[in-house]
Amino acid sequence: MMSGVTDRAGLPRLAAMFAQVVGLRWWIIAVYAALVPGAVHLALRIPQDNAIGKMVVDSDPAVVATREFHTVFPEHAVALALVESPRPLSDNAVAGVRALQSALERVPNVTTYSVLTVWDRLRPTGHWGRAGLPGGPPAGEGDELAAFLSGTRFFRDQGLVGDDFLTIVLALDVTDPAERDATLAATNRVLDDALRAVGPGATLTGVRRVGAPWLESWLESETAASSLRYFPLFGAFLLVLTISLYRSWRALVTIVLSLGVAVLLGVAFGGLAGFSFTIISSVVPLMFLITVTASLIYLHSRFVDRQADVPLDRHRVLALDNKLLAVSASMFAAAVGFAALGISDIEPIRQLGIWTSVGLGIGWVVCFTLYPALQVVLGAPTRVERPVAGPWVMGLAAALPSWSFRWRFVILATAAVLAAAGLASLVGIPGILAPMRLATAALDYVDPDEPVARDARVFSETVLGLTSVDVWVRTPPGAVLQRDILVALNGLSESLRRQPQVGSVVGLASVLRLRRYGAGLGDTWPADEAGLSRMTADLEPLLLQEPAVARFVDLSDLGGSYLTVTARAGDTARFDGLELAIGRAWAEAARTSPVLASCSYRIVGIGVLEDRISRQLVPTLTQSFALTFAIIFVTFVLVFRSGPARVIATVPSLFAILLMFLFMRLTGIGLNVATILIATTVLGATENDQVHFFYHFQEKRTRGASAEASLVHAVRVAGHAIVFATVINAGGFLALTMSRLPPMREFGILTAAAFAFALVADFTALPAALWIAFRERPGGPRTPDSTTA
Repeated sequence: MMSGVTDRAGLPRLAAMFAQVVGLRWWIIAVYAALVPGAVHLALRIPQDNAIGKMVVDSDPAVVATREFHTVFPEHAVALALVESPRPLSDNAVAGVRALQSALERVPNVTTYSVLTVWDRLRPTGHWGRAGLPGGPPAGEGDELAAFLSGTRFFRDQGLVGDDFLTIVLALDVTDPAERDATLAATNRVLDDALRAVGPGATLTGVRRVGAPWLESWLESETAASSLRYFPLFGAFLLVLTISLYRSWRALVTIVLSLGVAVLLGVAFGGLAGFSFTIISSVVPLMFLITVTASLIYLHSRFVDRQADVPLDRHRVLALDNKLLAVSASMFAAAVGFAALGISDIEPIRQLGIWTSVGLGIGWVVCFTLYPALQVVLGAPTRVERPVAGPWVMGLAAALPSWSFRWRFVILATAAVLAAAGLASLVGIPGILAPMRLATAALDYVDPDEPVARDARVFSETVLGLTSVDVWVRTPPGAVLQRDILVALNGLSESLRRQPQVGSVVGLASVLRLRRYGAGLGDTWPADEAGLSRMTADLEPLLLQEPAVARFVDLSDLGGSYLTVTARAGDTARFDGLELAIGRAWAEAARTSPVLASCSYRIVGIGVLEDRISRQLVPTLTQSFALTFAIIFVTFVLVFRSGPARVIATVPSLFAILLMFLFMRLTGIGLNVATILIATTVLGATENDQVHFFYHFQEKRTRGASAEASLVHAVRVAGHAIVFATVINAGGFLALTMSRLPPMREFGILTAAAFAFALVADFTALPAALWIAFRERPGGPRTPDSTTA
């Protein structure tokens, strides 16, 4: 093993600095060894948080209004258990649901209600009994309940009863994801026990679990599991590729240890900064893996490329000196590009940008300290001691100039057409192709084959849509219980129910109508003055007796109420459709009830938050992408003295990004909170290749070489590193295809595809553009660069 001590005499200043780093190698290794235990502790403390509230801008007026609304009208997380039966109103089915509801009531933090709860509270003794039924006495409780439900659409409209199910609503009094998961686990045990007790010919045939708590719980557990799944896969892929490329276990251990420490320290920064893993930031460790791996591959590929007559210790520091600018420029551009996401008001996006940026900075330090120290200590060999893979690079370097020159116009025309098609795929073509839609609902991120997803889709397609908002009606203080206001609220409720986009409406007027129905007065609003006066007079004391009524009234000043509006089954317009419907209904109600002129309304709730995510993510990421591109371009301006190189260097990345959108359109992959990050991710990662390619191109060009000679040199020195770094990067992202999270799986497929597109462009569009920019021919003399800075 070589001593690693280099005579610094005659070395360039930076190479002499690296010689000093190598001399301190044991101290450097000791420092990193001391940091690792604390880093492990911090990394393991990072929580998982996929709450939708984290994805919106806190200062957005709709978000502020929703927060204020929940202060006035607190609400619990709600889940639904749809108990299926071919005859849900038979005696046995009703008895089974009653027993199941009783068991669920015993689960800590769970409060239940169903049509049975309402029926037990509202039915007068005997009114819905035998004497009250036409056609003779009923057979039992099922027939009584059927009679009770037959006179109103209220319960069917709310999804509490259907032709083949009865619904048990579960209100979860939980404060954090851990308590929610424990409560859901206990709930699932009760439901599973009930299903196991069902025998052949039983009346109850199954239970569908519907609602945000189940979806969010699955998302969070699967996000954590995905990380544990793709890390070993990426590690195995890295081991195989590295040992195949460098054919040395010492080289493998050098790279893997350096990479592991860089990723661990980068992740630990998130724990130190108080960040959380979300659907978005769960890819942060993979970003570290990809970018740091690429830099280590570039460094080691330059290290193994040693001439036999150059001493190993001297070559080691000269190789580090040679790659310092290119590696630093590429990692700096990527880090600052991700830091551009820090401008976002959306917390997970901001965390992703800062976290990745700082982590890449940590990775850069590791690459130029721990990596050379381990390289010496472990005695990693060069190609002189151990041949490496990649002799094909020499043949590629010799053939590429003439081939790319001959086909330059065809290559660039093809690339331009594909890029234009990709742009059209993203933004659409008016009247021909709609723009890509951004998916924001929790259901969009769940594997469609999961039972929780199937149950939610069946519910949304046959019972009620999954988009729900609250219409917060503000009245003058003390006026919400006045007769004219109550009449207006009922008129608004009826107008909303007539809108084709609306599936159900629940509010103060609905509850009052239901109480009248339970009293045998029919499912109608009182039409006579006496009835209205009696209902108004009874309402105030009712607030003290009935929580179901009080929850719809602002008790602080009696100056407000709300209606929960849910989209119809099969809804596709989501929030936009409900917003239009609410506007029309308010205008219609205001025409018949002038008292609404003294009132106002705001649309708040979860549906609003989902809509704001889609509205805020696109411009935020567009701004950050533009800033990232500008930063990378400025980096190229500073690194490359050739004007054409500054412009052409971005061609492969932009081509890959635009072609990726065409790929998305053709494969049916949509935009979501993960895939919308593709552009920034690809731009920040693939520019590594262009930096290294053009650095070595310029390395030869500044010595007076022609474009052909410079191209040959760039391919010979950087070609196999570009190919193998791309393969490792693409393979790393492909590990995400093992995830059961559709956004993560699609993110992996798209990013791997984009890396492949960029690699193709590196060896086709890039040299073709060079020939046109420099106006030279293979074998011809060099043309002076008129734009050289």
